[in-house]
Amino acid sequence: MTVKVISMEPDPLAPYAISPGWQVGNLLFLSGQAALSPEGALVGVGDFDAQLEQTFANIDSVLAAGGSDRSRIVKVTIYLTDMSNFPKIVEARRKYFTPPWPADTIVEVKSLALPELMVEIDVIAVVG
Repeated sequence: MTVKVISMEPDPLAPYAISPGWQVGNLLFLSGQAALSPEGALVGVGDFDAQLEQTFANIDSVLAAGGSDRSRIVKVTIYLTDMSNFPKIVEARRKYFTPPWPADTIVEVKSLALPELMVEIDVIAVVG
């Protein structure tokens, strides 16, 4: 069985001692992705839509580095600091995914790793 880390260059998660993700067999397990630029700068402070866009761009980058893409996502977990953004998440599901929809869990959390972050998403995807 294949077990290997997904490598990124640059890796915005390296300062936090976090791997972008792992391939285990034919599955990719991505670390939570948030609104960090490839260089690690926060994107979209106070702007949920900008943060969501950057988060999905990061998901796409890690998936590509692991040999997969968004159409192969089977499970997402979404963390929001404010559940009033839930309607935007429903819109985003239609924008960023196509049927069959991935399995999904969404939770509201008090805060994320950086106080300005409003959303974080982790995914499981199929590779190969």
